[in-house]
Amino acid sequence: MTSATEKLNRLGDRFAYGFSAHWLKILSIVVGLYVGLPFAAPVLMQVGAERPANAIYAFYRPFCHQFAYRSWFLFGEQPFYEAPQFEQITGIQPYTNEGRLAARRFVGNEQLGYKVAYCERDVAIYLGVFLAGLLFGLTRLLGYRVKPLHWVLYLLLGIAPIGLDGFSQLLSQPPLQWLPFRESTPYLRTFTGFMFGTMNVWLAYPYVAESMDEIRDGIRQKWARLGLN
Repeated sequence: MTSATEKLNRLGDRFAYGFSAHWLKILSIVVGLYVGLPFAAPVLMQVGAERPANAIYAFYRPFCHQFAYRSWFLFGEQPFYEAPQFEQITGIQPYTNEGRLAARRFVGNEQLGYKVAYCERDVAIYLGVFLAGLLFGLTRLLGYRVKPLHWVLYLLLGIAPIGLDGFSQLLSQPPLQWLPFRESTPYLRTFTGFMFGTMNVWLAYPYVAESMDEIRDGIRQKWARLGLN
C-alpha cells in the first residue's frame, strides 16, 4: 500500500519533471506578460479606463523610476519627450527632487499621450530577454545546443555598455554631479538595455537548460528503478 509520503514524493517528482520539460515556455509566458502589461496602461488611459491603468502604473512603480522624460509614450504627438522638451511643455524640472517625483507621477494627457508603465531602458531589457528566450527555444527545437556566453564577452557586451551609459548619467546629475553633465538618449538606452537583456539570456539560459535536463534524467532513472512510468 502506497503511503501518503510516497504519494507526495511522486506528485513532487511529476511536478518537477513537467516543469523541467516546459520551463522555457513557462518563463517565456511570464516574461511576455511582464513585457506587455506596461503597454496596456497607456491603452487603458486612452479609452478612459483610468483605474486599471493606474493599478498597472502602481504595480511597476517599485521596479522602475517611471520618469516621464525617460519613457515611451503612446497616442501622443511624439513617442518620447526628452528632459528639456518635457520641462518646457509641462513645467516640471527633471533634476530636482520635487521634479523627479512629479515626473514619476506624470502619466500623460491627451496632447502628449500616455507613458508606458516602465522606462525606455527597462522596455529594451525585458524585450531583449523575451526575444532572446524565443530564439533560444528555436535553436533547441532545431537540435542545437547553445553554449553559455563567456564571462568576458558578457562583461564587454552586456555589462559595459549599460554600465557606462547609466552610471555616467547618474554620476553627472544632481545630487552627485561628479562628472560633466550628460543625459542619455532614448535610442542609447534602448541599445544598451537590449544588449544587457539578450546577453543575460545567452549567459544564463544554457546553464538553466542543462540543469533542467539533469533533473529530468534523474527522475527518469528513479522511475525506472521503481518500475514506474
